[in-house]
Amino acid sequence: MTPQSETGTLLSGLRTVADGPLSAATNMPPAMYHSEAVLALEQERVFGRDWVSPGLAAEIPEVGDYLVWSIAGQPVFCVRDGDGRVRTFSNVCRHRMMTLVVGDGNSRRITCPYHSWTYDLGGQLVGANHMERTDGFDRADVCLPEIRTELWEGWIYCTLDDEAPSVADLLAPIEGIVALYGVADYVPIHRVDEVWNGNWKFLAENFMEGYHLPVTHRVTLGAWMPMDSVVFPDERHGAFTYQMFEKDENAVYGRAHSDNDRLEGAWRSTTFMPTVFPAHMYILAPDHLWYLSLRPRGTGQVELRFGIALAPEVHASLVEPEAWIAEMVDFFTAVCEEDRMVVEGIHAGSRSSLATPGPLSWLEHELHHFMGYLADRLTPAD
Repeated sequence: MTPQSETGTLLSGLRTVADGPLSAATNMPPAMYHSEAVLALEQERVFGRDWVSPGLAAEIPEVGDYLVWSIAGQPVFCVRDGDGRVRTFSNVCRHRMMTLVVGDGNSRRITCPYHSWTYDLGGQLVGANHMERTDGFDRADVCLPEIRTELWEGWIYCTLDDEAPSVADLLAPIEGIVALYGVADYVPIHRVDEVWNGNWKFLAENFMEGYHLPVTHRVTLGAWMPMDSVVFPDERHGAFTYQMFEKDENAVYGRAHSDNDRLEGAWRSTTFMPTVFPAHMYILAPDHLWYLSLRPRGTGQVELRFGIALAPEVHASLVEPEAWIAEMVDFFTAVCEEDRMVVEGIHAGSRSSLATPGPLSWLEHELHHFMGYLADRLTPAD
């Protein structure tokens, strides 16, 4: 069997499981995580066409604030321009293709560290020394390629596909829920980029299911997760999936502050956990949120951005903010480390010749939705 036919058989099997009932579904086979051909299709048809999120708009609040990201391997940066808009540009100089900025920061000019070609916050070249002897050179003709960017409920979303439906249209079914929390007003307190040893889909799937919470997270947040309160969407949506649940009075985090005047009734103790396909996922609670944005690094590693933000009334009420925030960051960092252990363990185990996909639990409902999304993107249309 040729590699192409092997990939076709693999994706055909994915389509069959995705189209069947959850009660008969199994996990994806190991080849879905280890195949270079599948990864190439994911970069082209998933990350290269759908919306990804570098983070919260509140993480670059001032004119000139920027942060870096990449989309399907294309380096980009998001910046707050002179009019206060969040825009995204190629992070590659138009001269000798040098990376322009790293990390995050603030600047009214984007200056290449190689030859000091300088761009304004709209991507226009405004400075280029010693080019007066170059035939036909005009700074006005040079601009950084701009990447399509939309803001939705406080989040930055970018795509390389100019024809993709708008984020607002794709996420309209959950807008009414997310809007209740007022995400755009949450205050960022922490963000870190890491690399884990595991396929990106293992981490995405781990986030989506609560089946592991009482076990993997038994020493952190596992006891706060009443499995009988979990709610999933009634139908599969092409752009997202989610779960939500209530937390009781034993939860250290996840309940509304007394000054919260946005949420009422059960919403004051309800956590909403959407995954926006392919790789933006967050836990949105009345008092805080934390998020992951993922990028594949080959088949065996995943780059993740992990961020935390506080509801505005929680942030305003802190008497000793540094100590309180440090304690919270340490707690959720410990949660992530628990997840790292299982994600890396699953990836290692899936390489065994004895590894076979097992049946899904009803608590892994979102994994079935994820399979449907991947089948829609990776399987050629008839």
